[in-house]
Amino acid sequence: MKNIEIKGFIETSFCDWDGYLSSVLFLPGCNLRCPFCQNGDLILAPEKLPTIEFESVERSLISRRNWIDGVVITGGEPTIHAGISGFIRAIKDLGFKVKLDTNGTRPEVLEELISDDLLDYIAMDIKAPLDESYHSAAGREVDLKKLHTSIGIIRGFGSNYEFRTTLVPGIIDELAIERIARAIKGAKRYVLQRFVPENSLDNSYRQAIPFNEIFVTRLLDIAGRHISEVAYRGKIGVGLS
Repeated sequence: MKNIEIKGFIETSFCDWDGYLSSVLFLPGCNLRCPFCQNGDLILAPEKLPTIEFESVERSLISRRNWIDGVVITGGEPTIHAGISGFIRAIKDLGFKVKLDTNGTRPEVLEELISDDLLDYIAMDIKAPLDESYHSAAGREVDLKKLHTSIGIIRGFGSNYEFRTTLVPGIIDELAIERIARAIKGAKRYVLQRFVPENSLDNSYRQAIPFNEIFVTRLLDIAGRHISEVAYRGKIGVGLS
């Protein structure tokens, strides 16, 4: 557990776990290189970021125990860390619920964490339709079978999960949302997220204009044909349709 470095800590967040007041821990490194990623330093040069000692985080969490509902573990990609199980257990032992953000590329880790009763909520990113276009959206070749396996594992987790897609112009359109929604048809919850261009890993995405309200509504309608609960997270853009 102590071998996992913490590279970011938000003590109080209202937007990282819907309906919960949470603290957020950012773990370094990722096995993907999504061109629209907002955490470039965390992915490419985590050694340049200060490490936050777990003991410091622990003290902060304990001091907020009476009003923090849970802890979000995000990154980067948390499941690439060999000690993630012990890390989450240490947080659970403090009495907190835990939400895991993941890209779904390591289903074996998800299965282990679920079987050990270490997770209270899972959010899996689906970058693009689950076909050859996924590799470009992820910035690396992805084992699509593993993504499908993770989707199945998470869907079996009960109601405490969501799948989510960032609405990146050039990657996501009506057909893409239709194909993703069909791939997770019957899922409990699907969240479309606003694309924030400013800090994108790939400079070519930094000038992209987020979708406007009319187009986002259209995408929500498409997703809603296949998913029982759809939602949009983030401020709606005013430009691209």
